[in-house]
Amino acid sequence: MYRIERPLSRLDRLRGIMKRFFVTLSVLAIALFVSVPAFFAQGAAKTGPDASTLRDPELEKDSLHNLEVARHYFKLKKAYVAAIRRCEEIDAGNPNFAKMDEVLFIAGESSLRLAETGGKQKTKVVMPDALLAQEKQDTQYKTPEELRNDARVYLSRLVNDYPNSAFRKQALADLEKLGGPLKPGEEPVSTQPPPQLKSRT
Repeated sequence: MYRIERPLSRLDRLRGIMKRFFVTLSVLAIALFVSVPAFFAQGAAKTGPDASTLRDPELEKDSLHNLEVARHYFKLKKAYVAAIRRCEEIDAGNPNFAKMDEVLFIAGESSLRLAETGGKQKTKVVMPDALLAQEKQDTQYKTPEELRNDARVYLSRLVNDYPNSAFRKQALADLEKLGGPLKPGEEPVSTQPPPQLKSRT
């Protein structure tokens, strides 16, 4: 038995075309819905990290070594001048150092402790009297007033720039003795009169 198929009417053909069109349109809409969030998520990855947080690995390694040496001078040797110099080297060479809060703390505390000794570094080296007298003259780093101002600047930078630092509490306690933290950009006021110029006669 043969079955005779009747020809499709125009309406049936139109329904078939509409079904295919609707299925194709649905698939495209779902694909677009899924891919759009993935497309926008890639936007930030193209720019990369912020330039202020980029750190040179070699510079970080060198700064970390200087910090370890400064920490050794500060804690074990009580060589505060050497600790300050190491910290100043880090601050000048790598201002984005990952442990800058500790650098500022050691520099501030070293300056404060030097100010307590009159700006003179105690030496443990035994020398003849003439050399010892020369050495004592050379060991005055700065005046106590300058050292207190330096300590206030270092500790204020620590408090203002690193609010989550582990050293912040001690820095605030020390700053209370020095007149409180400085505001960003504020300079410490010296209480010493300016030095008198010697007139030539």
